[in-house]
Amino acid sequence: MIKNILHSIKSSIPDYVTLVAVSKTKPPEDILEAYKTGHRIFGENKVQELVEKYEILPKDIEWHMIGHLQRNKVKYIASFVQLIHGVDSLKLLKEINKQAQKNNRIIHCLLQVKIAKEDSKYGLSAANVKSLLESPEVSQLKNIYIEGLMGMATFTENDEQIKKEFTVLASLFDNLKAIHTKNCKLKTLSMGMSGDYKLAITCGSNMIRLGSTIFGERN
Repeated sequence: MIKNILHSIKSSIPDYVTLVAVSKTKPPEDILEAYKTGHRIFGENKVQELVEKYEILPKDIEWHMIGHLQRNKVKYIASFVQLIHGVDSLKLLKEINKQAQKNNRIIHCLLQVKIAKEDSKYGLSAANVKSLLESPEVSQLKNIYIEGLMGMATFTENDEQIKKEFTVLASLFDNLKAIHTKNCKLKTLSMGMSGDYKLAITCGSNMIRLGSTIFGERN
């Protein structure tokens, strides 16, 4: 079933859109079923679960940390994580850089922008994103690479509101693409989840995060 769903989704989205299969709370067997179709990009939102799965699953999986990341937990994933989606402060960027340096790696990051109306959503304001990207302090961080932006729309049935929020993020992404430093060049716009990914793609997303659509509802 996972195999058929994955093939169906991949054939329905443009080639330039990267699909992150969100495997949080799902057992390794489900991830292996998706893996056997040739899919390699998986996202987790809890550090402990991510580490446990990394240790027992094939090493050519590209793991993305998609949840809110606390600074004191970066060290546990710094040796293998490919992309951290939810970077929402300079302090977190510095910690990722520090841990990446210890592991002799460069870790790719997305800056999380707050576009939703909900207080529960994390993220930087548009002004904060711009000042971070232009900050001399950030440009000195040699072991991180900022490759794009991420945002989550409000959890609502109102497509017009979701579209408006996605459009705001896409516009910010386009406006900031001109900023180009040694450790920053924006190419990835990660927006869209199971309930709104089609709309996100029409608004300019080139990375979507799908969990329940692929693996079924979570407990």
